[in-house]
This record gives sequence, C-alpha cells and structure tokens, in this order.
Amino acid sequence: MTTRGSALNWPEYLIEAASLGSFMVSAAVFAAVLYHPFSPVSAAISNGFMRRGVMGLAMGATAVAIIYSPWGQRSGAHMNPAVTLTFFRLGKVDRRDFGAYVASQFAGGIAGVGVAALALGAVVADPSVNYVTTVPGPSGEMVAFAAEATISFVLMLSVLAVSSHRKLAPFTGVCAGLLVWTYITIEAPLSGMSMNPARTFGSAVLAHNFAGLWIYFTAPPLGMLLAAEVFVHRMGIERVLCAKLHHPAAGPCIFGCARQATPPGGGGIEARNRLETPAPQVQM
Repeated sequence: MTTRGSALNWPEYLIEAASLGSFMVSAAVFAAVLYHPFSPVSAAISNGFMRRGVMGLAMGATAVAIIYSPWGQRSGAHMNPAVTLTFFRLGKVDRRDFGAYVASQFAGGIAGVGVAALALGAVVADPSVNYVTTVPGPSGEMVAFAAEATISFVLMLSVLAVSSHRKLAPFTGVCAGLLVWTYITIEAPLSGMSMNPARTFGSAVLAHNFAGLWIYFTAPPLGMLLAAEVFVHRMGIERVLCAKLHHPAAGPCIFGCARQATPPGGGGIEARNRLETPAPQVQM
C-alpha cells in the first residue's frame, strides 16, 4: 500500500522529529558519560581515540536502533535534511513531504537537545559536553568543509548502493550505523562529524554557538547530491527503489514505491522486489 497523494502525512513528519530528537538525547547522554570531568567513565577512558570509538559505537547503535524500529521503518528514518533533499532530487519524495520532513527534522533537533538540557541540567552546558555541538576542528573551516562533504558523499553512495541490491537491502541501516561509528572515531577531530544540518543547528541554538554553521548547511547536501549523481550515472535512476533506509514487509509507504507488495502465497523481500515498478525517470 502506498500513500503518496494529496494528504499531508503527519505520522511520518512527527516520527522524523521524534527520531532526530531521540538521537540528540542519546548523543547528549553519551557525551556526558564519556566526556564530563565528573563522570567515572571519563576518568577510566582517558585516550581520546578510544573515547571517540566508544562514542561512535554508541551513536552508530542508536542510529541502527532508530532505523529498524517500527517508527523508523514507517518514516524511512532520514533524520537529516540532506538525506531528504537527495531523495527528493531522485524523485522519491513528494514536494509537500520534502518541506514537512525538513521542518520536522529541524524541530526535532532543537527539541532533542532541549530535552537533554532539561533532564541533565548543567551537565549538558558544561564545556566538556557543550550541548554536543559540532564545530570546525583546529585544522580550520576549509578542512572541515572538505571532510563533511567527503563523509556525506560516502554515506549516501553506500546507502544507495546497498539499498538497491536485493540481498543486501535489509542491511542498509547496519551499513549506515557502521559508517557513523567509523566517522565519529576518525573524522570527528576535523569537523565534529555532523553530516546533518538539523543536527548541528539543534545544538547551536541551545549552545548559542554558530561557529562554521555554513559548513554544515552546505557540505552535507553537496556531498550527498554528488553521490546521487554518481550513482545514477553508473547504475540508472531505476535502481533507486525507495527513500526508506529500511523497508518493512508491510505497512504504509509515502514514497510511491511498490516494495511492500507481496505476491500471492507470500514470498520474501526478493519476491516482493520482483513486483517493483521502475522509478520515474529524472534527468540528473
């Protein structure tokens, strides 16, 4: 069943806000545990690389949990305006849904940091946590821009490549989570590892710190849109099956695909994929 039509898809919009909000609460909690000077975990893990590894594992696991949750499976678990923009460019997101998704993601990012601040108080405001802001590293803004564009490009290209493969499609969320883990561990010193305008903006609003904000509003969309161009050039627009990172076997889909159609007598994801209709041709 597809629900791409004239009605506004409020459940999906609210899920997107709640998903990014939950991600931000998780980020604040784990940052407090790993970095606040009064935390025993912070004292036990003094090596910066190891701390980032644990933080990356926690946030990668959070992303995977959200993507595969019933809510994440319904909205597609974009949680990121750059992701939604890319699927909109690929013809998989309706114009109305695009605007509502982006607005919901920004609202969710702000609300999530706000909830964490209310729950943890001064701990989140401490400079060691600083509302989990993402700001350019010591190497400067241009390095941060290049790093953000690169990691965004690799993430989106990976999502498109894995989700378009019948047997690998169910592991798209795992792939995304592993990349989040890797990026926080290795790339975070360069840009703070955002890939997400709404994620960065939510922290910036509460911290009143907008340093390098232009980077996080431009580099992730550019990197992901370039990945879409590369994928379509090599594989064709018809290989973009849906805008969901994990597509359930049943339930509504607002993205105009047919992946949840089940042939008579059942059948697994491969059988369902045989019933897919090609995506609309979009000139890239």
